[in-house]
Amino acid sequence: MATSTLTVDDFDFDLPEALIAQHPARERTASRLLHVVGGQRTDRVFADLPGLLAPGDLLVFNDTRVIKARLFGRKETGGQVEVMLERIIDARHALAQVRASKSPKPGSRLLLADDAFVLRVSGREESFFQLELEGEGDLWSLAESHGRLPLPPYITHLPEAEDEARYQTVYARHPGAVAAPTAGLHFDEAMLARLASLGVGTAHLTLHVGAGTYQPVRVERIDEHRMHAECYQVPEATAEAIRQTRARGGRVVAVGTTSMRTLESAACGQGLVRAGAGETDIFITPGYRFQVVDRLITNFHLPRSTLLMLVSAFAGMEPIRAAYAHAVAQRYRFFSYGDAMLLERQDPPET
Repeated sequence: MATSTLTVDDFDFDLPEALIAQHPARERTASRLLHVVGGQRTDRVFADLPGLLAPGDLLVFNDTRVIKARLFGRKETGGQVEVMLERIIDARHALAQVRASKSPKPGSRLLLADDAFVLRVSGREESFFQLELEGEGDLWSLAESHGRLPLPPYITHLPEAEDEARYQTVYARHPGAVAAPTAGLHFDEAMLARLASLGVGTAHLTLHVGAGTYQPVRVERIDEHRMHAECYQVPEATAEAIRQTRARGGRVVAVGTTSMRTLESAACGQGLVRAGAGETDIFITPGYRFQVVDRLITNFHLPRSTLLMLVSAFAGMEPIRAAYAHAVAQRYRFFSYGDAMLLERQDPPET
């Protein structure tokens, strides 16, 4: 089916609310793992992953770090506001979603964290507000001191001590994300060491996940949807690791859809990537021909979401429909704190 004829209804499924994971598994590697190869499915546990990889394979991780992006306060006129940082541009400027009874106008002042600091609305950029810090300080430290961890909207509890540790990968380095690259939450230090001992390579890139990752698709035909842009960085060492992996016949395994979107955005031919920084608004839908990624580790995604469209493009629409029906029937746990899948790429037919 051509992408131009696909609608959001083609990516819908019934998900019992009880299957939406509200807390992480007792241990990071204790989640389940559904291995999908075309129409074949195998139920495993995540601790089995090293045995499903081969020496010479390369895992590519997103090492972004989640910031405390949710801030509360009031407008200067008195109304309550909630600010969800989308991107800290520099120490004094940010893009954000702002929730208030009335949308703040340019020039409005937002007094946040019991008046600890003030952000002034300087303009709009599509659905986001442009904010500027007044007075002393910098946004990075103010968010860390006064913000809350931005748990996804489908997690119903307020952030707890458990979330401070578990809604962050063990290899997170570069602060800037407002949502975790959740496929990486399943890895602990012991598994990383085991993978290294087996000759499985690892590399890192950075894509700062934005709040737009939770935005619903508001059009019927998916080819009319436009993705939000996110910043990424591919180090030279990662581009070289991919080149060496290709040379020795190994497979490039993206850990998470954010790693996949970055790698495909940075593709430069022959399965290689270009090092450097950039922005991506790549929207991967069925029919897309993948250039870099051979296998994908990912969690289970929301109905009617762009991420469900992405994994359907990678592993095939029918295999993903069947896999999700199987996961529901077998009571896998869904979304950020849920279980994982290992998907093998299924290339679309040549046209």
